[in-house]
Amino acid sequence: MGSVTKGFMQLTHYINKVVGWLLFIMLAVMSILIFWQVFARFVVGNSLTFSEEASRFLMIWLTLLGAGYAIKEGALISIDLLQSKLSGIPGKILQTVMSVIACSFYIILIVYGFSMAQAISFQVAPTTGISMFWPMLALPAGGALMLLNTIAALIENVGKGEEPA
Repeated sequence: MGSVTKGFMQLTHYINKVVGWLLFIMLAVMSILIFWQVFARFVVGNSLTFSEEASRFLMIWLTLLGAGYAIKEGALISIDLLQSKLSGIPGKILQTVMSVIACSFYIILIVYGFSMAQAISFQVAPTTGISMFWPMLALPAGGALMLLNTIAALIENVGKGEEPA
């Protein structure tokens, strides 16, 4: 691997480490909010007004960033019947074609997700009062992470054949 690809892989590794911690923090905050919502509703008799909406927005971010993180870990569910039957050059060609198709989808997700987020940025969430731009920004952010990790996985896949035994 060249120095550029090594730098890219190190950057990807660092970004995934930061995203992993962000996912952990978001899941913890969401769990605390939901626990407190249930506790306040059934024990105290008066629930929080913002916790359901905040948890929903956190779930959106968790799902899209988590999908990007799962790509790097190889943890996304897939149908790999054909891929498991092919090995060597045909397997790498199939993996490359699948990665290019996925990257095309991620670019569409980034471009249209950002334009959609801008289009509804004037709307305000009812209980939290934040612009709907922020929850919708999860689409291009998740798409960018998925694109980054798919490219990194493709580099790793192609680079496996170049390593000396």
